[in-house]
Amino acid sequence: MFREEIEKKQAQRLAVVEKLAAAGVQFIDEMTAYIDDTVTVGAGTVIGPCVTLKGSTAIGCGCFIGQNCVITDSKIADNVKVMSSVITESAVGSGTAVGPFAYMRPGSKVGADCKVGDFVEIKNSTLGDGTKAAHLTYIGDADVGAGVNLGCGVVFVNYDGTHKYRSTVEDGAFIGCNCNLVSPVRIGEGAYIAAGSTVTEDVQADALYIARSRGREIPGWVSARGIWKKKDKK
Repeated sequence: MFREEIEKKQAQRLAVVEKLAAAGVQFIDEMTAYIDDTVTVGAGTVIGPCVTLKGSTAIGCGCFIGQNCVITDSKIADNVKVMSSVITESAVGSGTAVGPFAYMRPGSKVGADCKVGDFVEIKNSTLGDGTKAAHLTYIGDADVGAGVNLGCGVVFVNYDGTHKYRSTVEDGAFIGCNCNLVSPVRIGEGAYIAAGSTVTEDVQADALYIARSRGREIPGWVSARGIWKKKDKK
């Protein structure tokens, strides 16, 4: 009985794959594609191995959905590339690249021609057209405009332990690496946030914001404390 149930489910799954293939969808490995019959996929899209598409998901034309992606109840526009990522109850605009290893949580909307790179997490946020978050960034409860650059290690600090707050980054802003935006703050159009800054106040348009202490070097400090001994050159 158990074996019969498995065979029935496999037949249903393969029927969905065959129907999509007949409509112009390409599969790298038909045997490892797991697609609900409620999902739509446009012609010319390539589905990689071990991909799961669930619920009301709609994939556009000419997309590449790479290995190990899990996409649930989401809208993916035309010519989108998704690599080894999880997308849930979200939307991705045309020409955008997602992953590898990105995580889009419910309520996220990414515009056209964006980059959501490796180990980027987006939650309940919007990214305007052409915005890039290439790697290691958390975007939570934020409205990010068009043409914004979010550097490596940027964190939207949206939770104080009791409440969650929302921040805004306007068009063309540049957020340097390892910056914390402590919500709620607004970063003005075209503003630059220097790398390593923690932002706790609004920043006006066209401004440079620096929030870090000046570095200081103390020569010989390490060896004076016996932590490290310099080797004599022979």
